[in-house]
Amino acid sequence: MSDEKGTIPAIIRLQDVVIGYSSANPLVRIPNLEIFPGEIVAIAGPSGVGKTTLLRTIAGLVRPISGIVEVCGEISPSRPKRGELGYVPQRLGLIRHASVLHNVMLGANAGHKPRWSPIPSSMAKDRAIQAISSMGLSEKTKEPIRRLSGGQQRRVATARTLAQSPSLIMADEFLSELDDETMSTVLSAVTNYIRENNAALLVVEHDVSRARKMADRMLVIDDGRVNPFITETTAVEVKV
Repeated sequence: MSDEKGTIPAIIRLQDVVIGYSSANPLVRIPNLEIFPGEIVAIAGPSGVGKTTLLRTIAGLVRPISGIVEVCGEISPSRPKRGELGYVPQRLGLIRHASVLHNVMLGANAGHKPRWSPIPSSMAKDRAIQAISSMGLSEKTKEPIRRLSGGQQRRVATARTLAQSPSLIMADEFLSELDDETMSTVLSAVTNYIRENNAALLVVEHDVSRARKMADRMLVIDDGRVNPFITETTAVEVKV
């Protein structure tokens, strides 16, 4: 809990966390980090300093070297309930031979029906179509992924996550390959979702200027130094 947020539980809570792939050479040390519903928090900095590893650790894809990682009320290695966590990775994980609608339905189904249900519900399909529209891709609904540009595929992956209706969205460079106009459309849709659903967004963004514009708070990891944009309650120490 945070005194600033009263009794609202953090959607992400890290305490005395060390991340990396080797205890002999850790990447990032995090004494304390809390992210709350309704917040947009960006992790910025150059390549190779551990931004993606931090995101993957919070998502439960990489074990922390030490410390407590709590996400959506579950402490690692336990995972959030199905559908609560939406993740847009750098490698998008789309099914290339399948249509845009099919791919986004995978997210809608993850958030709205049991695994064993064989037929997509009308609610899930409606949410998928709405998410596709919010990304400006309505005319591509039946198009196979392999025929889309890199930027269009990234929008499909974002639509898939929005259709899931998660409590927490984690995104790794989800605005890359987008022109300014498209980026504005995508960011507006995601931001509106966060505000309207009291969800949270944690995004990795290499562009510090863009990160500052989109985020309520920002963590900057850069060659062993901590950027002063980080608040006292989110101080991150990086191995020098």
